[in-house]
Amino acid sequence: MSKTLYQLDGCPFCEKVADRLDELGVEYESVWVEALHSQRNEVKEVSGQRGVPVLIDDEYGVTMAESDRILEFVEESYA
Repeated sequence: MSKTLYQLDGCPFCEKVADRLDELGVEYESVWVEALHSQRNEVKEVSGQRGVPVLIDDEYGVTMAESDRILEFVEESYA
């Protein structure tokens, strides 16, 4: 099963999620998005919004945004 993290270079919220996934040894694919919201069509297609971070976890069948929600899910699922 795969996990994908949509993130923006230099985004502290994205880094927080990526760092925790790394600490827990959770394997995931990073998809780096454009800085301009208007150019984040791929994120919009998978999540319905253009903000990042967005985590897609096929194992649990979830797609979620907002770093605090993602971190809560990661802690409950992988810690």
